[in-house]
Amino acid sequence: METIRIPNSATYSPVSLTDLMFTAPLATRLLLGATLPGRLVQAAAAGAYAGCVLSDWASRRGVRKIDFLGTYGADIKHMDEMPPSQREEDVQRYSEELMRIHEPVVRTREVMAADINERLTTYIAGITGQRVETSSSVREMTLARLIMPFASGSCDVLSGDIAVFRNAGIFEAHILAHEFCHRKGYLKELEAQALAYLALSRSRDPQLRQSALAERVYRNLRVLDNDDPARYGELLEDTPLDGPVLDDFRRLRPPDQRPNPFANAMRELYDSRMKLTGQNGLSDYDRGFTNFLYTYESAVKAGRAA
Repeated sequence: METIRIPNSATYSPVSLTDLMFTAPLATRLLLGATLPGRLVQAAAAGAYAGCVLSDWASRRGVRKIDFLGTYGADIKHMDEMPPSQREEDVQRYSEELMRIHEPVVRTREVMAADINERLTTYIAGITGQRVETSSSVREMTLARLIMPFASGSCDVLSGDIAVFRNAGIFEAHILAHEFCHRKGYLKELEAQALAYLALSRSRDPQLRQSALAERVYRNLRVLDNDDPARYGELLEDTPLDGPVLDDFRRLRPPDQRPNPFANAMRELYDSRMKLTGQNGLSDYDRGFTNFLYTYESAVKAGRAA
């Protein structure tokens, strides 16, 4: 099988090169009272960043990406709306399965990330006939955390630098898989959501599979709650979720969550940015993602997809 290795050199830097470019002048001004050293660091970081980006771009040119419409019978512009009754059935069915297979995650993030990256690589290769090998390095903090306070993680799509900002419990494996999809060249959020889910949900590893099921349940709940945290809590109480799993779901959307004007403004800006790049907006994370699965699974039942 053909193998393409994307270097992702920027991901091995001790500090995010993007953060260095933005913060070096200010940091040296505050610490040393001069901006020149910071400017030199900034220039060096920018040069290193550009080199990493060009190297990754050259490697990605040979990647054969999945044709979503041809493979799954659905893509970002071709999906059927999932009926509310089907969403409710989905929540019940996959909540029950989630609790049946659930086991505590004992692996470190580093080990989990490597396992997820390999699983994703293998799944995609089974469709395209091509292994796209990438870094499994993950940061815990970048400036993106301040810019997108509503996000659980981020990926610099040019350099492949990934950060996961908090311990997301049962959801973490899917978050990592989603960000790794970006690193492999799938830049649209719905495609990353779908590939992460399909790769993990078909894994024999219960700790990967349970994360995919949790994501599916959560995203259906987010559509059903009509953007009402209190309603989300009510829907959650009607599920068979229990114990630490239920706690993870509650942490994602607490009922007493206070409005954050800055976070809301950045959310709207990010939604607009997604639409400008041919996506449907933030709804691709939940409504789009679950509609995609509904359309794909309907196509499988009709014999139009495998």
